[in-house]
Amino acid sequence: MNPYVLAALLFSLGLGTTLTFMSSHWLLAWMGLEINTLAIVPLMAQHHHPRAVEATTKYFLTQATAAAMIMFAGMTNAWITGEWDMNNMSTPLASTMIIIALALKIGLAPMHFWMPEVMQGLDLLTGLILSTWQKLAPFALIIQMAQAADPLLLTALGITSALIGGWGGLNQTQLRKILAYSSIAHMGWMIIILQHAPQLTLLALSTYIFMTSAAFLALKMTSTTKINTLTLTWSKSPILTTTTALVLLSLGGLPPLTGFMPKWLILQELAKQNIPIAATIMALAALLSLYFYLRLCYAMTLTISPNIVNSATPWRIQTTQLSLPSAMFITIALGLLPMTPAILMLMT
Repeated sequence: MNPYVLAALLFSLGLGTTLTFMSSHWLLAWMGLEINTLAIVPLMAQHHHPRAVEATTKYFLTQATAAAMIMFAGMTNAWITGEWDMNNMSTPLASTMIIIALALKIGLAPMHFWMPEVMQGLDLLTGLILSTWQKLAPFALIIQMAQAADPLLLTALGITSALIGGWGGLNQTQLRKILAYSSIAHMGWMIIILQHAPQLTLLALSTYIFMTSAAFLALKMTSTTKINTLTLTWSKSPILTTTTALVLLSLGGLPPLTGFMPKWLILQELAKQNIPIAATIMALAALLSLYFYLRLCYAMTLTISPNIVNSATPWRIQTTQLSLPSAMFITIALGLLPMTPAILMLMT
């Protein structure tokens, strides 16, 4: 892609998200979301592969549907209350419609069906943008809407997403689909705690972005998209394979890695709010997710010495990719747990 076109598209992505962050008017927020969608569509279709074009079409249709629902709900609210302000969502119908539309935008279950299919058709870098940056603008709106939304709806969305995110990833062999289901499960954790402690939602979102970025960049450096190619990465780059396995375990929420921190704090808050059943279901759903991360780690360790590799050992060629961003994200994804008291102090 032409670097000027790429720069313009990335600038538009940033502009759309910033516009949504800044707006307190439904029309401006909708405009930011639309700019965001239209900016990522050319990035998704840049390879002109049938899978990429199919993924782009599916993504565009779902995002357009969600945007139309948001516009309709905003207009309904303006019609009843007489103003477009986000803070005045006194109509239950409009607030429920907007939460459902935003859930469709970020791929929360049961509106998640587009997410794994779209992710599978993209290259790893565009998949990284879709799973991290594209979540920010809708999440900003969900956080603003949380107090007007039905608590039961948010809890149901959270539990369903955590269960389907864990269940759906069990039988996958494509790493991008596994990361898509991982994204759905993490979104569930963020949504369920939103009404009780929004600062924990922000903490979970930021740790998710760091861990997912680390996973995508590590897979990009080894050019891996399937489990059977993941088994050959040890002979290419043993250290990177070790850190990738640790990043995946961090995504699963194993202590003493960063991913344990938000899960631990969210379960603690749910117990404090006297919702033990929801906390138990979320903890069990986390085990489902952990199983498929452990499966990936097991696949990586199959070719560690003294096991014999039956295929030709790949050459260890010098990579031309930037390793600094992946090193930075991997460090954050592995080592933030000891900082938990300081992070809690900053949040209060």
